[in-house]
Amino acid sequence: MNEDQRLLFLSSSSHFPPPQGVKLSYGTSGFRADASILQSTVYRVGILAALRALKTQSVIGLMITASHNEVSDNGVKVADPSGGMLSQDWEPFADTLANARHPQHLVELIAEFVQKENITLDGAKPVEILLARDTRPSGEFLLEAAKQGIGSIIGAVALDMGILTTPQLHWMVRARNGGVKASETDYFKQLSSSFRCLVDLSPSGTHANNVDDKLVVDGANGVGGEKLEILKTMLNGLAIEVRNSGKEGGVLNEGVGADYVQKEKVVPFSFGSQDIGIRCASLDGDADRLVYFVVPSTSSNKIELVDGDKILSLFAIFIKEQLSILNKEIDVKAKNGYQCHLGIVQTAYANGASTDYLKQLGLEVTFTSTGVKYLHEKAAGYDIGIYFEANGHGTILFSEQFLCWLKARTTELSAVAKGSEQHKAALRLLAVSELINQAVGDALSGVLLVEAILKHMGWSIQRWNELYQDLPSRQLKVKVVDRSAVATANAETVAVTPPGIQEAINAETAKHLRGRCFIRPSGTEDVIRVYAEASSQDAADNLAQSVAKLVDQFLGFGSS
Repeated sequence: MNEDQRLLFLSSSSHFPPPQGVKLSYGTSGFRADASILQSTVYRVGILAALRALKTQSVIGLMITASHNEVSDNGVKVADPSGGMLSQDWEPFADTLANARHPQHLVELIAEFVQKENITLDGAKPVEILLARDTRPSGEFLLEAAKQGIGSIIGAVALDMGILTTPQLHWMVRARNGGVKASETDYFKQLSSSFRCLVDLSPSGTHANNVDDKLVVDGANGVGGEKLEILKTMLNGLAIEVRNSGKEGGVLNEGVGADYVQKEKVVPFSFGSQDIGIRCASLDGDADRLVYFVVPSTSSNKIELVDGDKILSLFAIFIKEQLSILNKEIDVKAKNGYQCHLGIVQTAYANGASTDYLKQLGLEVTFTSTGVKYLHEKAAGYDIGIYFEANGHGTILFSEQFLCWLKARTTELSAVAKGSEQHKAALRLLAVSELINQAVGDALSGVLLVEAILKHMGWSIQRWNELYQDLPSRQLKVKVVDRSAVATANAETVAVTPPGIQEAINAETAKHLRGRCFIRPSGTEDVIRVYAEASSQDAADNLAQSVAKLVDQFLGFGSS
């Protein structure tokens, strides 16, 4: 590191002293906290993003959002060249950087890290970092801190993309690094044209069959509602009414949004008896989660939830159907053949009824530890990998090898069998790969894919919701002395330590019809999380409570 660079770090970092008595850590969602204490952290993540751009010689993204958290919070996260999350092996450095106590210490840490990573800080190769924020008022001053952090590295350029959804920024980073046009207009054009293509390829006769063209969307009073208002003007054949767009004076994530709807299972603000039986959807604060719901004809404020597991099932049915049409009469050993490996990825929190349903369809289902980064990584190992969490975060990934084959096969079919069922199936799969955001879960692209598939199937939301009946479940938290005393295996479904606890859990689970239960340590606090499901709500509640007692006996404050 030359003297100019060292002095630049020292002078700029002196304007961003870290908050006293606060230690932050970089998780799946980046850094999150009350916005009033985040300025120093965001400044330092600006430095981190610039270093990542220099290391990878690629465009990097920096997003300021706290997703479904309350409006007084904010956060910051980095998008890697693929459009995915920051590489996990950089997370420890992110923590160290954020918590450095004074400018001199910060400079020493950076000097040590760039030497280890072989990063040259001479400004010879300029790099770009795309910045964006959601609609939170605190985003504006935090964005300035990020710009200062990026600007403290010679040769790093910050490009402010304005107010975006988190998935839009991830999409732009992926597109820019793929040499594709990557403005917000390009994003909207790609979504609307691929949606149009899918709708045009719907079998004739399904358009009017059971499918109401109206969709009512809860925008969580956030950026997603704002962007959906723009996107809906570009769509034909789908009437979208956006409520809680943030323009009506509602508060971000307060009694609205996918997180609230999925957890509370009640109607969001501004929905009610006028919506009985209508197809409704809810986005979260930064539009990376999506759930659907129906307002039933009862007088309570309860809803029938159609969650991420059901969205995954819908996508899986459609993809499987198109693959089987495409593979008809194909000789897999011949040059036009390709045995596509389709995989479904879930976590232990997926409802057992959804897993059973997917397996009954003959699909390959695998499990990973909780967290989008694990799901995404596993899904990327398939030709087509579909992953979703029950909370509505998920996407579909297509391998480059499969897409190359699919494009060639589509060209071949258009020459010899244009308009055939096989040709249409190939075109539909290509349209899905364009419509779905392969960088990250995206509520806007997700909602359009759901709508296109429902049209294709001629299904109402009620028909979709009847695919399977969720098993009743219960989640509890148990405070413990030390959460690290629990170690798990098999994608967190088996407790390896403390000795004897898994056998005790198995004995309790065996008492209940269709019983399933697991425990896992929280990633952020000294609590153990308990998940239980069974054939009735009473049984699920009893199983969760009896296992919570076991956890307390083995690990609680009484155990020590």
